[in-house]
Amino acid sequence: MKFLADAMLGKLTRWLRMLGQDVEYSTRLSDDELLASAKAEGRILLTRDFELYQRAIGRGIEAFYVQGTTEAERLAELAKRFDVPLEIDMDKSHCPRCNAKLGAARKEQVKDDVERNTFLHYEVFWKCPNCSHVYWQGAHWKQITKTLIQAQQKTPSFNS
Repeated sequence: MKFLADAMLGKLTRWLRMLGQDVEYSTRLSDDELLASAKAEGRILLTRDFELYQRAIGRGIEAFYVQGTTEAERLAELAKRFDVPLEIDMDKSHCPRCNAKLGAARKEQVKDDVERNTFLHYEVFWKCPNCSHVYWQGAHWKQITKTLIQAQQKTPSFNS
Protein backbone atom coordinates (compact mmCIF):
# COMPACT_ATOMS: atom_id res chain seq x y z
CA MET A 1 0.00 0.00 0.00
CA LYS A 2 1.31 3.43 -0.94
CA PHE A 3 -0.17 6.77 0.04
CA LEU A 4 0.02 10.36 -1.18
CA ALA A 5 -0.93 12.95 1.44
CA ASP A 6 -2.07 16.46 0.65
CA ALA A 7 -0.46 19.55 2.17
CA MET A 8 -2.84 19.56 5.16
CA LEU A 9 -1.57 16.20 6.42
CA GLY A 10 2.13 16.74 7.11
CA LYS A 11 1.98 15.56 10.70
CA LEU A 12 -0.07 12.48 9.77
CA THR A 13 2.46 11.75 7.04
CA ARG A 14 5.26 11.57 9.61
CA TRP A 15 3.21 9.26 11.82
CA LEU A 16 2.39 6.91 8.95
CA ARG A 17 6.02 6.78 7.88
CA MET A 18 7.06 5.83 11.43
CA LEU A 19 4.42 3.09 11.28
CA GLY A 20 6.16 1.67 8.20
CA GLN A 21 3.93 3.14 5.50
CA ASP A 22 5.21 4.51 2.19
CA VAL A 23 3.80 8.05 2.11
CA GLU A 24 4.71 10.75 -0.40
CA TYR A 25 4.01 14.32 0.64
CA SER A 26 4.50 17.73 -0.84
CA THR A 27 3.24 21.19 -0.01
CA ARG A 28 4.03 22.34 -3.55
CA LEU A 29 1.70 20.18 -5.63
CA SER A 30 -1.55 21.62 -6.94
CA ASP A 31 -4.73 19.56 -6.68
CA ASP A 32 -4.41 18.53 -10.35
CA GLU A 33 -0.80 17.46 -9.76
CA LEU A 34 -1.82 15.47 -6.66
CA LEU A 35 -4.47 13.66 -8.66
CA ALA A 36 -2.11 12.93 -11.54
CA SER A 37 0.62 11.72 -9.20
CA ALA A 38 -1.73 9.46 -7.21
CA LYS A 39 -3.01 7.91 -10.43
CA ALA A 40 0.42 7.50 -12.05
CA GLU A 41 2.05 6.00 -8.96
CA GLY A 42 -0.93 3.92 -7.82
CA ARG A 43 -1.07 5.76 -4.50
CA ILE A 44 -4.09 6.23 -2.26
CA LEU A 45 -4.75 9.94 -1.90
CA LEU A 46 -5.19 11.09 1.70
CA THR A 47 -6.86 14.46 2.04
CA ARG A 48 -8.80 16.76 4.35
CA ASP A 49 -10.19 18.60 1.32
CA PHE A 50 -13.63 17.14 0.58
CA GLU A 51 -13.77 18.67 -2.89
CA LEU A 52 -10.39 17.11 -3.78
CA TYR A 53 -11.60 13.79 -2.38
CA GLN A 54 -14.70 13.92 -4.58
CA ARG A 55 -12.63 14.80 -7.66
CA ALA A 56 -10.33 11.84 -7.01
CA ILE A 57 -13.21 9.40 -6.61
CA GLY A 58 -14.83 10.81 -9.76
CA ARG A 59 -11.63 10.05 -11.70
CA GLY A 60 -11.36 6.51 -10.38
CA ILE A 61 -8.47 7.32 -8.03
CA GLU A 62 -8.57 5.62 -4.65
CA ALA A 63 -8.83 8.30 -1.99
CA PHE A 64 -9.62 8.65 1.68
CA TYR A 65 -11.18 11.70 3.29
CA VAL A 66 -9.48 12.16 6.67
CA GLN A 67 -11.94 13.58 9.18
CA GLY A 68 -10.30 13.20 12.60
CA THR A 69 -9.32 16.32 14.50
CA THR A 70 -6.48 14.76 16.52
CA GLU A 71 -3.60 12.61 15.34
CA ALA A 72 -4.95 9.69 17.40
CA GLU A 73 -8.34 9.99 15.65
CA ARG A 74 -6.72 10.22 12.22
CA LEU A 75 -4.49 7.23 12.89
CA ALA A 76 -7.49 5.24 14.15
CA GLU A 77 -9.41 6.07 10.94
CA LEU A 78 -6.56 4.84 8.76
CA ALA A 79 -5.99 1.74 10.91
CA LYS A 80 -9.65 0.84 10.57
CA ARG A 81 -9.93 1.54 6.82
CA PHE A 82 -6.55 0.23 5.63
CA ASP A 83 -5.56 -2.15 8.43
CA VAL A 84 -2.51 -0.02 9.28
CA PRO A 85 -0.85 -1.49 12.38
CA LEU A 86 -0.74 1.04 15.20
CA GLU A 87 2.60 -0.16 16.52
CA ILE A 88 6.03 1.07 15.53
CA ASP A 89 8.42 -1.57 14.29
CA MET A 90 11.70 0.23 13.64
CA ASP A 91 12.72 -2.51 11.20
CA LYS A 92 9.84 -1.36 8.98
CA SER A 93 9.81 2.38 9.72
CA HIS A 94 10.40 5.00 7.07
CA CYS A 95 12.15 8.29 7.72
CA PRO A 96 9.51 10.78 8.93
CA ARG A 97 11.33 13.52 6.98
CA CYS A 98 11.97 11.98 3.56
CA ASN A 99 10.21 8.58 3.42
CA ALA A 100 13.36 6.45 2.89
CA LYS A 101 13.48 3.14 4.77
CA LEU A 102 15.42 3.56 8.03
CA GLY A 103 18.38 1.35 8.85
CA ALA A 104 19.88 0.37 12.18
CA ALA A 105 23.07 2.27 12.99
CA ARG A 106 25.83 1.25 15.33
CA LYS A 107 26.35 3.71 18.16
CA GLU A 108 29.85 4.63 16.97
CA GLN A 109 28.45 5.48 13.52
CA VAL A 110 26.29 8.28 14.92
CA LYS A 111 28.74 9.75 17.42
CA ASP A 112 29.26 12.92 15.37
CA ASP A 113 25.57 13.19 14.42
CA VAL A 114 23.94 13.46 17.87
CA GLU A 115 24.38 15.58 20.97
CA ARG A 116 26.92 14.31 23.48
CA ASN A 117 24.27 13.56 26.15
CA THR A 118 22.18 11.64 23.64
CA PHE A 119 25.23 9.61 22.67
CA LEU A 120 26.02 8.87 26.32
CA HIS A 121 22.47 7.92 27.38
CA TYR A 122 21.18 5.87 24.45
CA GLU A 123 22.45 2.69 22.87
CA VAL A 124 20.14 2.02 19.92
CA PHE A 125 19.98 4.31 16.89
CA TRP A 126 18.57 4.33 13.36
CA LYS A 127 19.81 6.46 10.47
CA CYS A 128 18.19 7.49 7.24
CA PRO A 129 20.31 6.47 4.24
CA ASN A 130 18.86 9.37 2.24
CA CYS A 131 18.83 12.46 4.47
CA SER A 132 21.21 11.12 7.18
CA HIS A 133 18.88 12.07 10.04
CA VAL A 134 19.45 9.96 13.17
CA TYR A 135 16.64 8.59 15.34
CA TRP A 136 16.49 7.02 18.80
CA GLN A 137 13.79 6.26 21.34
CA GLY A 138 14.32 9.26 23.58
CA ALA A 139 12.11 11.17 26.01
CA HIS A 140 9.64 11.93 23.17
CA TRP A 141 8.89 8.21 22.95
CA LYS A 142 6.43 8.44 25.88
CA GLN A 143 4.26 10.88 23.92
CA ILE A 144 4.49 8.73 20.78
CA THR A 145 3.38 5.70 22.77
CA LYS A 146 0.54 7.68 24.39
CA THR A 147 -0.80 8.81 21.00
CA LEU A 148 -0.66 5.27 19.61
CA ILE A 149 -2.50 3.90 22.65
CA GLN A 150 -5.20 6.56 22.19
CA ALA A 151 -5.50 5.58 18.52
CA GLN A 152 -5.73 1.88 19.44
CA GLN A 153 -8.52 2.64 21.91
CA LYS A 154 -10.49 4.31 19.11
CA THR A 155 -10.04 1.31 16.80
CA PRO A 156 -12.41 -1.63 17.37
CA SER A 157 -9.92 -4.34 16.36
CA PHE A 158 -7.51 -3.21 19.10
CA ASN A 159 -10.23 -3.18 21.75
CA SER A 160 -11.47 -6.74 21.35
